Amino acid sequence: KPFARYWMHNGHINVDNKKMSKSAGNFFTVRDIAAEYDLEAVRMFLLSAHYRSPINFSRDLILAAKNSLDRMYTARNNAIFMLESAPERDMNEAELAFVERAKQTVDRFDDAMCDDLNTADALGVIFEYVRDMNTQFTDANAPCKAVLEAGLKYLGVMTDVLGLLSKPFDATPEDIRALVEARVQAKKAKDFAEADRLRAEVLARGYIIEDTPKGPKVKKA
Repeated sequence: KPFARYWMHNGHINVDNKKMSKSAGNFFTVRDIAAEYDLEAVRMFLLSAHYRSPINFSRDLILAAKNSLDRMYTARNNAIFMLESAPERDMNEAELAFVERAKQTVDRFDDAMCDDLNTADALGVIFEYVRDMNTQFTDANAPCKAVLEAGLKYLGVMTDVLGLLSKPFDATPEDIRALVEARVQAKKAKDFAEADRLRAEVLARGYIIEDTPKGPKVKKA
């Protein structure tokens, strides 16, 4: 559908045309949108523009908002995954610098929100921070527990204000963990056919196995 301006009114999304009607395709309820898209992605979409300004509405833009939200979840979940095996040590110089940048990022986020609730700029600040997290939190850098905890804390400080990243980290069910461990043992025994079969079974149950230097990482497909 062509892009059009919209505004929220009593739980409805209205497209900026002269005559509003559902049959004309220029009138949507939040329930209509929720049947097709996750509401957190809709929230992300609405936050991407200033509340005083019109915003283009299209399925492509909702999908783009969902993809942006997924990148945030990926950064958060990756940090949580690394936290499980992170070394207990003092932060090194690079990690201390990251934490200082994180504090400054929160200040910039606050400045954007204090500027008449400029959520679009606030999201831009979060995206920059997520990129910094992805650069800092890698297997090659081997981040310590303290810097991972700090990184997650400052991300949460910002996303909590906007009501984002509300879904908990997805703990892998016990039966899936058993299959993953069986695959690890099959690989050690060089029974690669069985390892492939187990990977396929895990995928059939809705999970993906990613092999990392710290062991297999499991996430929902």
